[in-house]
Amino acid sequence: MLFARQSKIKLSIYSLCFILIALAPLFLSDFRLSLLGKYLAYAIIAIGIDLIWGFTGILSLGHGVYFGLGAYCMAMHLKLVSAPKQLPDFMSWSGVESLPWFWVPFHSAAAAFLLALIVPMIVAFILGYFTFRNRIKGAFFSILSQALVIITVTLFVGQQGYTGGTNGLTNFTTFLGLNLQAQSTKLLFFYLTLAVVLVILVLSSLLVTSRLGNILTAIRDGENRVRFIGYNPVTYKVFIYCASAGLAGLAGVLFVLQEGIISPAQMGIVPSIEMVLWVAIGGRSTIGGAILGALVTNTAKTTFSEAYPAWWPIMLGAMFIIVVLFLPKGIVGTITHFFSNWKKPVLPKPISSSQEAR
Repeated sequence: MLFARQSKIKLSIYSLCFILIALAPLFLSDFRLSLLGKYLAYAIIAIGIDLIWGFTGILSLGHGVYFGLGAYCMAMHLKLVSAPKQLPDFMSWSGVESLPWFWVPFHSAAAAFLLALIVPMIVAFILGYFTFRNRIKGAFFSILSQALVIITVTLFVGQQGYTGGTNGLTNFTTFLGLNLQAQSTKLLFFYLTLAVVLVILVLSSLLVTSRLGNILTAIRDGENRVRFIGYNPVTYKVFIYCASAGLAGLAGVLFVLQEGIISPAQMGIVPSIEMVLWVAIGGRSTIGGAILGALVTNTAKTTFSEAYPAWWPIMLGAMFIIVVLFLPKGIVGTITHFFSNWKKPVLPKPISSSQEAR
């Protein structure tokens, strides 16, 4: 009965939030709406991190890499479309005379989209399989994921002629014939991102309440016991880690379509750590909490930076500390716990044997 009550509370909160977001174009300026669309793309990453951290116990500090790989795959297609009969400008500046072979598939939008999902999942499979098979977990896995970030960012910065270097990829014009600068196109991508978030929320909720979700939770709480009863935790951990990387790649696609730029700085260590903080603030093991955490944290970051340019990092850090110390269950977890105990019926105390004798 308590679980059903909590589910109703969560459903009410999620429904209200999605209705307000869907009505956002009515009361937000074009600039604020573009920011909200970007935050929704971030919410997809947060869901993926919640699946591996909140439900499976895998703390990844390198999801910025998977986000960046997905964004770069789509940006490469957009760059080729913007100059269909010539090399991208940064290649000409760097002395590259012909289009590299690995750029050729990105002439196709479908191929670019599929590669934006597949490439992050392949990288995640390689890292996940060899680490999980050797039972590397906890802080050691987190360090390895950060090492992946350093290697990837260094590679992308160093290959100026192929990746655009520190400047990244930008100056896009169209996608599937749509003018990316038109307000109607931006509104279309905003609602597309919102729809994707809603679909992923539903699918992720079904996953964590299924038998597979129970196994993932069991791995988080006692991996050795799961192995003892006959399950192979490596298979499940690799699967959910690859799925999480695929979600990050999808978020990268939606991000670059709305933001119009991707650079190595957006896939570094600091953004990767911030992604984990979104989930912690929203609430671990609550899919909706991950979404809310991404929206609230990034909104606060933008608000503080605009109002207090010199103090906003301190204010944002203070917000993180307050949530971790006083709201350990996150925003959604705390709200759900409060309402589930509010007006909770008090059961009568059992009568002792001495009272019965009287």
